Amino acid sequence: MKNFIVLTMVCLIALVLVPQIHFANASLEGKISEKQYVNIRAEVWNLFFRMTTAAFTVGAVVSGTMIWLCWRFRESHPKNKEYRTKWEHLDDPTSGESGGH
Repeated sequence: MKNFIVLTMVCLIALVLVPQIHFANASLEGKISEKQYVNIRAEVWNLFFRMTTAAFTVGAVVSGTMIWLCWRFRESHPKNKEYRTKWEHLDDPTSGESGGH
């Protein structure tokens, strides 16, 4: 599980840093003529779609983790059959009788 978390963090950092490195490299070259310009609307939409992709990725990871947790720790899971609480032997746990304890 630790490897998966580390891999996820590296991918998210790469999603953020790679475009920034690209823009920094392009601005340092200085070979942009006066006729070339940056279409701000296109860059804003590009950033929006990249951040939307990152948000959906994070949401998918969180949703998948929640589904796995619910599936793993459900009451009918075979590993949970052996564990019994002190109230499970009672007929009516709300009656307050402890069954001799």
